[in-house]
Amino acid sequence: MSEISRFSVSLEADLLEAFDRYVREGSFATRSEAIRQLLRQSLTRDAFESDDRDVTATLTLVYDHHRPGLVDKLLDLQHQYAGQVVASMHVHLDHDRCLEAIVLKGRGKDLRELAAALRGLKGVHSGQLTLAETAENPTGRPHSHPHSHPHPHSHPH
Repeated sequence: MSEISRFSVSLEADLLEAFDRYVREGSFATRSEAIRQLLRQSLTRDAFESDDRDVTATLTLVYDHHRPGLVDKLLDLQHQYAGQVVASMHVHLDHDRCLEAIVLKGRGKDLRELAAALRGLKGVHSGQLTLAETAENPTGRPHSHPHSHPHPHSHPH
């Protein structure tokens, strides 16, 4: 955790009222928590759009698994973008439809290309690319977990 800095912000009364409503409805513990989350979202979106840093995102697809050749095409595209595909989860929604949640990491341009290619396949009903956060550690310090339970993962550097 980095050092906390304090600063003040001047807002019009109506904007502060709307922000406080956002804080309440979002169940944020404090205004500071809400501001931190909004800043992270904005910085992640900027990194995604400018392609200057890696971001982490999920692509959620709903598709007809009876469509001939579709599953093979979905897998082929994910293998073509193996450097960006971190993991995926497959769920059977009903007799005809499946949901695939794919975790992605990489430059915005590459993630947008992959999402467009997958969404554009015949038999894909919907596809939503959702940004999570910048993929790199914002503090620049080594990754650590200051809690006692183990995490079975590694971080390539």
